[in-house]
Amino acid sequence: MLVIKNATLYTITDGIKQGSLLIDDQGKIAGVGEFDIPENAAVIDGTGKIVMPGMIDAHGHAGVYEEGLGFEGSDGNEMTDPITPHMRALDAINPHEDGISEALRSGVTAMCVLPGSANVVGGQGVVVHLYGNTVEEMIIKEDGGLKVAFGENPKRVYSGQKKSPSTRMATAALLRDNLVKAQNYIAKMEQAKADPDKKPERDLKLEVLARALKRELPVRAHAHRADDIMTALRIAKEFNLDISIEHCTEGHKITKELKEAGVWAIVGPTLSNRSKVELQELSFNTLRVLWEAGVPVTITMDHPVVPVGYLPTVAGYAVKAGLPYEEALKAITINPAAVLGIDDRYGSLEVGKMADVAVWSGDPLDIQSQVEQVLIHGEVVYQR
Repeated sequence: MLVIKNATLYTITDGIKQGSLLIDDQGKIAGVGEFDIPENAAVIDGTGKIVMPGMIDAHGHAGVYEEGLGFEGSDGNEMTDPITPHMRALDAINPHEDGISEALRSGVTAMCVLPGSANVVGGQGVVVHLYGNTVEEMIIKEDGGLKVAFGENPKRVYSGQKKSPSTRMATAALLRDNLVKAQNYIAKMEQAKADPDKKPERDLKLEVLARALKRELPVRAHAHRADDIMTALRIAKEFNLDISIEHCTEGHKITKELKEAGVWAIVGPTLSNRSKVELQELSFNTLRVLWEAGVPVTITMDHPVVPVGYLPTVAGYAVKAGLPYEEALKAITINPAAVLGIDDRYGSLEVGKMADVAVWSGDPLDIQSQVEQVLIHGEVVYQR
């Protein structure tokens, strides 16, 4: 057993406590606050330190877009076909990529690694720890969602190839067309239960889209502009998809619609320039406005667009723009865990959850604070 004693505990879900954190031999949190320290427990002195859950980014590309490399390390977009649901980020992650180890040193313990946004349907994401020798060691949850994209990116990529989509109309039409094909595939599979001779040939693309239609696989919709977000919501309603809005740059314009749709807004990257037209209204105010309207929010760096280690910096800027401090902390811990469906195990300091923990020298949102230690499942994996 391990104890981090005499620390300030940012539990996230139960306020700030003074006391200790007890971690059992299975790497789970066994005590938070005041308790009798077992005699055989190893002890980390947390005096003057802040202990909080490891940060989580619900949308990134660590290990898929490798830092410091060009073509050799760019594996997030298969730009030869606008419909690639069968592609998996899992098969492209390099666990030894520098951005992953840097993220861990910054107190980020988990990320949903997604394909990029060049394609209308880009492929499947995977939720991983940012630590491990192989991808298999890193996996928290294989189903990180199905990436789809609206707006400028698919248009730019395929109009340059003289292929569809070259308009927003075509992006929506291609997505609808393939979802209908998947509906037909599901119907044929059902018919084959009574008559095996009618079973269609296995189709990897349609298998994945069928899982999205059955709400077994959440849909992660890249959309910056308000009109593109509305198109994503429209199609999600038509096909009863479990959808979240990734980036949501102009989400502040359509808070009523987002709240009524009951979707998560994964906002960012905000610590960047307005590099294209659909980013013209980029603002740290968006998080506050969405939260005030009752839309649940998380913060993303879209790593490596902005290195994921800047999560607490952006959370601090969000507080500066009016988001309450405790909500900013939730936006980089328990909220992304909830988006990814892992909040029963990660994202807060609660008894029974896995001990993914960062020990800070001071306020995590203060740029001068240092990450002293990082633990994953109760094991110290980084020591400053």
